[in-house]
Amino acid sequence: MWPLYAAAFTTAFGAHGIAANLGGFSEDTVTSLLMLGALLALYDGAEVLLKPVFGTLADRVGARPVLLGGLVAFAAASALYVLADSPGWLWAARLGQGAAASAFSPSASALVARLNPAAKHGRAFGSYGFYKSIGYTLGPLLGGVLVWAGGLRLLFTVMALLGAAVAIWAALAVPRVPPLPRTRQTVADLARRLTDPAFLRPTAALAGATAALSVGVGFLPVSGAAAGLGAVATGAAVSVLALCAAIVQPKAGRALDAGRLTARTGIAVGLLTAAVGLACATLPGPAGVLLAAALIGAGTGLITPLGFAALAASTPQDRLGQTMGSAELGRELGDAGGPLLVAAVATLATLTYGYAALAVLLAIGPAFALAASRRRAASVPTGGGPTGGGPTA
Repeated sequence: MWPLYAAAFTTAFGAHGIAANLGGFSEDTVTSLLMLGALLALYDGAEVLLKPVFGTLADRVGARPVLLGGLVAFAAASALYVLADSPGWLWAARLGQGAAASAFSPSASALVARLNPAAKHGRAFGSYGFYKSIGYTLGPLLGGVLVWAGGLRLLFTVMALLGAAVAIWAALAVPRVPPLPRTRQTVADLARRLTDPAFLRPTAALAGATAALSVGVGFLPVSGAAAGLGAVATGAAVSVLALCAAIVQPKAGRALDAGRLTARTGIAVGLLTAAVGLACATLPGPAGVLLAAALIGAGTGLITPLGFAALAASTPQDRLGQTMGSAELGRELGDAGGPLLVAAVATLATLTYGYAALAVLLAIGPAFALAASRRRAASVPTGGGPTGGGPTA
């Protein structure tokens, strides 16, 4: 499992470590806001388009070859910018990194499910999410140190070495998991499976969690600056968000495996917790920022392992790669849609209303689920006769 956890760290560190430092202060960083936005969109766009494709390929040829190929391609794409000695190759390197991450990320998720029995899926996905959160947390910090020390080329050099090292580790340690015999699947079959509530509910929750996380990382520093916090304090608040997500994920996974928590209940509580965190972001002052960071992090940390465990439990083993790739697509859409929603509402009104809009959106699902469960409970007969007593003559 450790090479798979390292792959989780690699994709998160690669995404945020470079994205946070493309517009830095090194000579070879990007100076145009238009180019910066395009480079950021290039990586995410590759993931949105290719994750379902590589997930399906993992089911067809096996998840291990796709994992190894993706890690090798990530190392090669990173080395391309280092060796080309031309800023123009940054575009090709960033596109290659996004395409490679689209291959090894869903493959690693599928292997987590295949290499662990169903009774340990919660713990396994909790640990996987923990190391991914560590990558998100350390990426901007360590990336900034590397860019300060040697520019973007040093950062890409470290990315190339990291990808190559994890690829070698995975080749030596991850066992061969042969693809399972697959039943014939038509387009209609795929559509039915991807529109089934067993897929839609966890995927929508994962998208909501990623939207809240992205909004917290992107907009809480703005609220912190408005509250009079300095750059260090706002950075610490974002770190609190990522740290809470990292701590909660393994605990949530263990609680699921032990039967102390169900996926449906945990996901609902996670969505409500993240919604409350976004509501706290509307409060003035530093306390609102810190409360928002802690609750958003805890909510997303609760949803992520439970969502993936629920998907693994409801998916045929021969379709795990396809399901994980499609679920990752949902997360990417949440990653982009959350900030867009908050920014659009904030443009029309204020950032406070933007936070509130996403909070309401996250709370709708649990509210409907609670109302439906109450209706079902009210419709169940309590037994007995007309007065609620025993049988009548």
